[in-house]
Amino acid sequence: MADAGSYQAGCGLLPRMLWQCALLSSLLQSFLSPVSAGADSKAVTTTLTTKWPSTPLLLEASEFLAEESPEMFWDFVEANQNIRGEHDGSNQSYYDLIMKRAGALLSTVQLNMLKFALSLRAYSATVHSFQQIASNEPPPSGCSAFFNVHGEKSCDTEKLAALVETAAERPKPYLFKSDHRFPGSNPDAPVVILYAEIGSSEFSVFHQLMLSKANKGQTVYVLRHYLATPSRRRVYLSGYGVELAIKNQEYKAKDDTQVQGAEVNATVMGENDPVDEVQGFLFGKLKTLYPQLKEQLKELRKHLVESTNEMAPLKVWQMQDLSFQTAARILAAPASDSLNVMRDLSQNFPTKARSITKTAVHSEIRKEIEDNQKVRVQSSGRLLLGGLHIFEVLRSEARVMEGLRSLHIETNYIHDILKLNVQPSDSDYAVDIRNPAINWINNLETDSRYSSWPHNVQELLRPTFPGVIRQIRKNFHNLVVILDPTHESSSELLNVAEMFYTNNIPLRIGLVFVVSDADEVDGMEDAGVALLRAFNYITMEADAPTAFDAVISMFNRVASGGKLGVADVVKVLEKRYPYVEASSILGPDSTYDANRKEGRGYYQQTGVGPLPVVMYNGMPYQKEQLDPDELETVTMHKILETTSFYQRAVYLGELATDHDVVDFIMNQPNVVPRINPRILSTARTYLDLFLVLIDNHFIDAYARFLFLDTRDKSTAVANIDDGYIRPVTFWIVGDFDRPSGRQLLYDAIRHMKTSNNVRLGLINNPSDSPSAENSRVARAIWAATETQTANNAKNYITKLAKEETAEALETGADVAQFAVGVKDAYEGPKMDFLLSHAAYCRDVLKLRKGQRAVISNGRIIGPLEDGEVFNQDDFLLLESIVLKTSGERIKSRVQRFGAEEDRASDLVMKIDSLLSSQPKGEARMEHVFSDDRYSAVKIRPAEGDVYFDVVAVVDPVTRDAQKLAPLLLVLKKLVNVNLRVFMNCQSKLSDLPLKSFYRYVLEPEVVFQADGRFSPGPLAKFLDMPQSPLFTLNLNTPESWMVESVRTRYDLDNIYLEEVDSVVAAEYELEHLLLEGHCFDVSTGQPPRGLQFTLGTTSDPVIVDTIVMANLGYFQLKANPGAWILKLRKGRSDEIYKIYSHDGTDSPADADDLVVVLNNFKSRIIKVKVQKKPEKFEEELLSDGTPENDSGVWGLFPDLSLIMMLSVLKHTKTPVKFWFLKNYLSPAFKEFIPYMAEQYGFQYELVQYKWPRWLHQQTEKQRIIWGYKILFLDVLFPLSVDKFLFVDADQIVRTDLKELRDFDLEGAPYGYTPFCESRREMDGFRFWKSGYWASHLAGRKYHISALYVVDLKKFRKIAAGDRLRGQYQGLSQDPNSLSNLDQDLPNNMIHQVPIKSLPQEWLWCETWCDDNSKKKAKTIDLCNNPQTKEPKLQAAVRIVAEWSDYDQEIKRFQNRTGAGLETLVFFRNSIDRRTEN
Repeated sequence: MADAGSYQAGCGLLPRMLWQCALLSSLLQSFLSPVSAGADSKAVTTTLTTKWPSTPLLLEASEFLAEESPEMFWDFVEANQNIRGEHDGSNQSYYDLIMKRAGALLSTVQLNMLKFALSLRAYSATVHSFQQIASNEPPPSGCSAFFNVHGEKSCDTEKLAALVETAAERPKPYLFKSDHRFPGSNPDAPVVILYAEIGSSEFSVFHQLMLSKANKGQTVYVLRHYLATPSRRRVYLSGYGVELAIKNQEYKAKDDTQVQGAEVNATVMGENDPVDEVQGFLFGKLKTLYPQLKEQLKELRKHLVESTNEMAPLKVWQMQDLSFQTAARILAAPASDSLNVMRDLSQNFPTKARSITKTAVHSEIRKEIEDNQKVRVQSSGRLLLGGLHIFEVLRSEARVMEGLRSLHIETNYIHDILKLNVQPSDSDYAVDIRNPAINWINNLETDSRYSSWPHNVQELLRPTFPGVIRQIRKNFHNLVVILDPTHESSSELLNVAEMFYTNNIPLRIGLVFVVSDADEVDGMEDAGVALLRAFNYITMEADAPTAFDAVISMFNRVASGGKLGVADVVKVLEKRYPYVEASSILGPDSTYDANRKEGRGYYQQTGVGPLPVVMYNGMPYQKEQLDPDELETVTMHKILETTSFYQRAVYLGELATDHDVVDFIMNQPNVVPRINPRILSTARTYLDLFLVLIDNHFIDAYARFLFLDTRDKSTAVANIDDGYIRPVTFWIVGDFDRPSGRQLLYDAIRHMKTSNNVRLGLINNPSDSPSAENSRVARAIWAATETQTANNAKNYITKLAKEETAEALETGADVAQFAVGVKDAYEGPKMDFLLSHAAYCRDVLKLRKGQRAVISNGRIIGPLEDGEVFNQDDFLLLESIVLKTSGERIKSRVQRFGAEEDRASDLVMKIDSLLSSQPKGEARMEHVFSDDRYSAVKIRPAEGDVYFDVVAVVDPVTRDAQKLAPLLLVLKKLVNVNLRVFMNCQSKLSDLPLKSFYRYVLEPEVVFQADGRFSPGPLAKFLDMPQSPLFTLNLNTPESWMVESVRTRYDLDNIYLEEVDSVVAAEYELEHLLLEGHCFDVSTGQPPRGLQFTLGTTSDPVIVDTIVMANLGYFQLKANPGAWILKLRKGRSDEIYKIYSHDGTDSPADADDLVVVLNNFKSRIIKVKVQKKPEKFEEELLSDGTPENDSGVWGLFPDLSLIMMLSVLKHTKTPVKFWFLKNYLSPAFKEFIPYMAEQYGFQYELVQYKWPRWLHQQTEKQRIIWGYKILFLDVLFPLSVDKFLFVDADQIVRTDLKELRDFDLEGAPYGYTPFCESRREMDGFRFWKSGYWASHLAGRKYHISALYVVDLKKFRKIAAGDRLRGQYQGLSQDPNSLSNLDQDLPNNMIHQVPIKSLPQEWLWCETWCDDNSKKKAKTIDLCNNPQTKEPKLQAAVRIVAEWSDYDQEIKRFQNRTGAGLETLVFFRNSIDRRTEN
């Protein structure tokens, strides 16, 4: 046995704790006697795995590289064909080899991102999605890898050639956006899909065969991952939080049954932790130094932990300054430790709070925090990366920074550029309405009919009732109708315009008539021309309103659905002007053609889409908004909406009475010269331009160009530059030996001559293989760029783009007559540049031969369709959009670099492409602080390397701090950061700010054990927890994850560590990834309430179904990684509706069935528009007809008690079906319920629903369960369920529930029992008898939520669920509202969603009902008693005579089935420890 002196010698190895050595020595002396193994401290651990098998890290790494670029993916595949034979077989050597191979392709930052991605297992879902797609093929038997050629599958390589030869006879397969297509494949060749595992022994053979075919242009090679023998392990996930919350302990009773034989995983107890610090002692090191004292050290550790974990309640005055005191403790630590301190204090706050109250707060810290709060908006936790939430953008931010760094931009400029917000605007674009082609009917500012209205814009600021349209004599609101008078819809549109005019709506109305502009067409033959001439004549004779009235009269003569005829125009003219010959107005000699050509010209120039077009202040309406009723509603809504914009402008002094309002509107940034959806769309494709230019000219060496990767190809094709910084670079792509290509080039050059901001690059995309005969113009252009100055080349190319020049060259004209000095270059033998251009168009731009496109600062606009016009107006629009969103601001930054001017234009182009191509996130914000001297944790970046600038603002005693500290610790290990964490404390707290322990599961890279095997997986560890409180365990996962508890011996809602041997090990599983969507009816613009969707596969079309809510048209479907087919459900849904359009899916726009690929862990939200079939327009989905499948459904019990269920079964004589809320079932219950169902002869079904992200979230588990009891009743159950009962877990049923099922609700959607009022001594606790509730209920009863019956047909028909959710959304923002959520909400909504009061005997509870009424009770509820606070189990035995018999029966049954004693404990505890009514 060692003596105490040797311990002190050992302490010398721990220099930070020398002062504790003597204490350790003396403490250990008292623990030298042997101790039992029972001294282990208590712990709770949590793991989360996927449902699908673990996927190889090599495949996950390949998916990471595929997101970087397709070339990287294929290079990585090539390098790892035979990886299995190239390492020693251990997990770690396999991982190290993957990192080495990836490191050859990635930068250091990217490699760290890959390590983090593999730690998160972020691409496991991607790999498994291919596995699911393969299983749907299905794979041929006996094949470990196989290929599919247009539906024919085989793993026999000798059959490939024959299958390719016959492929054209079979349809091409559907390829997904995520598919890996070998670059350079001939797009017209047959598609061969290889299903194989990269790195496997079979893979190399198949891969080489596929490459040889693809490189010869014989096939399109597509690779999909496929594992013939999937792993038996599951994927251990990270990136989620675990909360161990302390429960309210009123009404609790300890259970009399113990769980035996719990398994202990010793590694979770901190034994492998190299530090394992408790109160300054590093037990990990002490165990290493003194292995012979392992048991004594364990006992000492336990003693120190128990003395630390005291949780004595604090006085209110002690809590007031906890936020500032916690901040002071964090700020006092060395910078290198401060984040660890923050994590420890926030995540273990309940046990740290007492010691924190002793911390002094220096006045400098307090003052600086308060000063910072004054200069910025006060908030809790914000993690900002240049203004963006961090982990969603870390990788794309790294990509941008690496790109900027590769352009040799200095670090300080990089951060300046990163702050630019260059994302395209989502605003609705408008065209200029200041055009003489518009015939204005009225003018609010000058017409006498509006003379009584005020004209001062300050009138906008005068208060009015909501919804009132202000009548001010200013042209704030302008409606322009562009129409073809002979179109059937014209009559309805003009009638709406007339309604606005006659009702004095403050709307200036303008008409543009688009009619034939051919000179030979006159008004006696063409009704459109007739109407235009008549309108002009009457306007000149009288005025525009009179002419408008005459036009309305002409259309009133047209039968419904008919077209305007010349006769209709003539009749009205003859009636109004009987002495004038109609033919003189309408005929060939008419002089009333004003605006005839101009009207059509304006329509074509603005590019506003197919006729008719209606515009509000220049913004075109959507097609579905042109329905007459919809048009009226939308216009009135726009008037009200725009009024607030004007109010703001007036308030800020931007708009005054003497300003021209129309000029003010037309000078807004959303006004563009032309609407071209190609240009204005926010869905944009960009080239990767951020590699340095190889040189500033086209590359002649065809071979060299062909084998550069796509980035280099992109940087080598712009060369016309005259030494001035031009922020807009257009590359014109086309076959310049064809008229369409020359026209595009000619329009581009004509535009360039009007602008100092534009430069051009030209890329020839020949329609045929280049030869001397078919490339005359292209070679002449190339010769000019090689031999001429930029200005001469520009003039020369302008000539070449003209048709007469091209024709002259084709007929043998000498090229020298168009420019001096080009002849030698033109006639030279080199054709390589033509080949390199063609290859560039094929491989990089993905264009077919001869297709045209325009590339604007790296953004690809195209391919343009044959015959599609892209003219000077479009180039002007494109330039103005680039300049507004990015060009000017990037140019101003680049000017500061002092770069040479020709390089500067390239820099603007590349920076714009790089920034604009990033996924759109939140707008970047500059955060201003008063100072960071005392109140911020500051961690400086490593010198000389590019770094991430990270700002976090946090209150250290909030849930945000519990999550933030571990996130920042991981971030610090991942990348070089300049980190500032500002404390944002609250003062005068009156309650403990954090009542839970928290762990965030996240690791920067994959962890291995000492023997090179993977560690058991990321897990949350709560070590050394206090044993006296009652805990509940909650998981905080990403929005789209649906998780369930799958293995544990304990009730995770009621963890009582005093009764636990050592470890509560909770195992969760990611059961589903959520597919969410929003659905609207295009005709009404409203959600089609009750519409059903199904999700499945070709072989199994209905795996899950769902119903569309009226709230936001929301729906959700449960799925897992793979390709799924979304359909309208067979029955009323697909009989009445058809899918009109969709967004966010993986299907072509015209597909009937929507394919959705779930291939990552992120949220997937789609948008679907539907339309009623013409013959079903009057039918409603939610009719009163018979339900599709009326099953005898009897009850919903999301919160369960076996004894309650037994009481139901004993008294109910008809078949019973129980519905269980799966979200909150224990593994023990799910294991036991099949035995019970078989024994007692009932049916059961599990239902679940994920709380929607847009609905205000609850954080306490009890309140979440309450929410499920009331908020989702319309969507939890299949439509075939027409009625159900809810019975609380702590109830005993004494009657046949069929009586309640058949109870007449008299038209109400549900029936509840009112609270009893017969026990008078409880009057002081009846909160509903006074105050808010008394006035709100107005004499009605307040109902209890322990028992209710719901008529789901009625509930859905009156949209009760949507109404309840809407009211909840409003009330729940106030934390003091809805204290009893499941009860208060229906009582609050009693006027909108009526409640039928059930007879009092349906629910008796001792707390509120007197003893005399007990004998009539049909159910007995064990309500809490606020006077006695008697534990529930104790009350049950006393109040309910039959309780003990039921209890014994269940025990005997469990013993008989052997389902496990712990199953019983779950239910016993769930009864004992409930707190709700």
